[in-house]
Amino acid sequence: MEHNVSLISTVAVGFGLALLLGVLAERIKVPALVGYLLAGIAIGPATPGFVADVAMASQLAEIGVMLLMFGVGLHFSLDDLLAVRRVALPGAVVQMGLATVLGMAVAWSWGWTAGAGLVFGLSLSCASTVVLLKALEARRALDSMNGRIAVGWLVVEDLVTVIVLVLLPPLAGLLGGSADPGAAAEPLWRSVVQTLLQVAAFVAIMLVAGRRVLPWLLWQVSHTGSRELFTLAVVSAAIGIAYGAAALFGVSFALGAFFAGMVMRESEFSHRAAQESLPLRDAFAVLFFVSVGMLFDPQVLLDEPLRVAAVVAIIVLGKSVAAAGLVLALRYPLNTALTVAASLGQIGEFSFILAGMGLALGLLPPQGMSLVLAGALISIALNPLVFSAIAPFSRWVLRRSALARRLEQRDDPYAELPTSTERKYLQGQVVLVGYGRVGRRIAQTLREREIPFVIAEQNRELVEDLRRAGLAAVSGDATDPAVLIQAHIAQAAMLVIALPDPIGLRQIVEAARQLNPGLEVVLRTHSDEESQLLQRDGVGTVFFGEEELALGMTRHVLERFHREPGA
Repeated sequence: MEHNVSLISTVAVGFGLALLLGVLAERIKVPALVGYLLAGIAIGPATPGFVADVAMASQLAEIGVMLLMFGVGLHFSLDDLLAVRRVALPGAVVQMGLATVLGMAVAWSWGWTAGAGLVFGLSLSCASTVVLLKALEARRALDSMNGRIAVGWLVVEDLVTVIVLVLLPPLAGLLGGSADPGAAAEPLWRSVVQTLLQVAAFVAIMLVAGRRVLPWLLWQVSHTGSRELFTLAVVSAAIGIAYGAAALFGVSFALGAFFAGMVMRESEFSHRAAQESLPLRDAFAVLFFVSVGMLFDPQVLLDEPLRVAAVVAIIVLGKSVAAAGLVLALRYPLNTALTVAASLGQIGEFSFILAGMGLALGLLPPQGMSLVLAGALISIALNPLVFSAIAPFSRWVLRRSALARRLEQRDDPYAELPTSTERKYLQGQVVLVGYGRVGRRIAQTLREREIPFVIAEQNRELVEDLRRAGLAAVSGDATDPAVLIQAHIAQAAMLVIALPDPIGLRQIVEAARQLNPGLEVVLRTHSDEESQLLQRDGVGTVFFGEEELALGMTRHVLERFHREPGA
C-alpha cells in the first residue's frame, strides 16, 4: 500500500537534521538558530539530495509564526516597556528609520524598485528577539538595566514591525507589487482606512471580550485537573484566534497570535500557559527556521559576494553604530550604548516574515530573500563574538580616549542628590540598592516607620519618578563606588541590597565596606549554596528567598495553633 508521506518526511528529516546541526552550532559557540537555517538549506530545492515539500513546510512555518508571536505576546509587559520608554521608544523608531534608509539606498544602487527597497530596508532594520534573549541569558544580563533597555528596544521594534505587516498588503499595489484585483478599483486611502478599522475592531474585541473570555476558559479547563487539556486549550486559543483574526478581520496570523498571548498574559494562568506551550512553540519555531532556510539559495554567496558584504555591513555596523549614537545622544553611558549596539547587530524571525510577505506580494525579488537570509546567517553567527568584544573594547577605548571616559561618566542630573536634600538622608540613613518588587516593599515599610533612606537604582527614568514622588534617589550602577558615594554611604547606618540579579553583590559590598568599614549589610540571594558562601565569608546578613518564605509560613502555622484552646 502506498502512502503520501510528504508531511512525515519533511518533519522527520527537518527535525533530525536541525537537531544535528543545532548541536554542532552550539558546540562551536554559535546560536542553534544558525544550525536550523543550515538544515533548511540542506533539504531545500537549491541543494542536491533530499528535497522536502516546500508547500508543506510553508504551512508548518505559518504555525511556527503563530506560536512564536503568541510567545512574544505572553512575555510582552507594558510595564517593562514603560520603564525604559524614554530611550527605547525614540531610539528604536529612529534606528529602524535609519537602517531602512540604508537598505533602500543600497537597493536603489542595484536598480531595484522603491517598493523592493522599502521591504528590503525594513527587513534589515529589525533584530531577532530570540537571539537577543539567548545572548542576555547566557551572560546573566537579562535583568540588568542594560538588558532591560535592549529588550524594551526590541519590543518597540516588534510592535512597529507588526504595524508594517498590517499596512503592507493594502499598500502593495502603490509600491509596485501585486494587489488584490477586487481592491484595485478602490482609492488607496479607503483601503488603508478599512484595514486600520478592521485591526482596531479586532484589537477592541480582544482587549474587551478577550480579557474576560480567555481567563475564564483557562480557569474552567484547569479545574478538570488534566494537563493535556490545559495545553490543548492554550494552543487552540493561540492558533484559533490567529486564524479567526485572519478570516474575519483580514488581520495577519502574526498579529492575531500576538494579541492572543498578550491577552492571556492578563490571566493568573499566564505563567503556566507559557510553560505548557513552550515545547510546542520551540518545536514549531525550529520548523519555521528550517522552512526559511529552504528558501535560501547558497549560490548568492558566490554570485553576489559584494552585495552580501553590503547587507552584513548594514546589519552589523550600520545598525550598531546608529543605535550606539542614539543611546549616547539620549545621555546614557558608553557601556549601555555598546550593549544596545551589540544587541541590534543581527536580524532574525521578523526579518524573515517581512521578506516572505514582500516576496508573496511581488515586491521583493527572490534574490532579496536570499540576501536577507545570508545577512541573517552571518550576523547571527557573528553576534556572540560581538557581545564578547564589548568588555575588552570598552577597556581599550577608555584607556585611550578622554572623550570615551567623559561618555562613560555622563553628567546625569539624577546621579547625585540635590543640594536641598535634608540632613537626615545624608547621615545615619539606610542605603537601599534596587527598587524592584522586593525593594519597593522594603522602601514602603521604611517610609511608614519614618526611617530615612536613599535609593540607588540603575533605571534613570525610575529615579526621575521617585524624585517627583519626594523620595531621595540616585541613578547609577551600585557596583561603581561613585554611585555609593553619591548615596552618602560613608555616613550611612545600613546597606540593603535588594537586586534581583546576584551579579556584582560582592563588588558592591567590598566598595561599601572600604568607604564605611563599620557598615551593616543586608542582602538577598537566590540559591542556598550562594547563601551559605556569603554567610561563610561574613559578607553580611543574608536572606534566602525560599528559606524566608518557609520560615514565614511556618511561623504563621505555629501562631495559629498556639492560639487554639487546649494547645
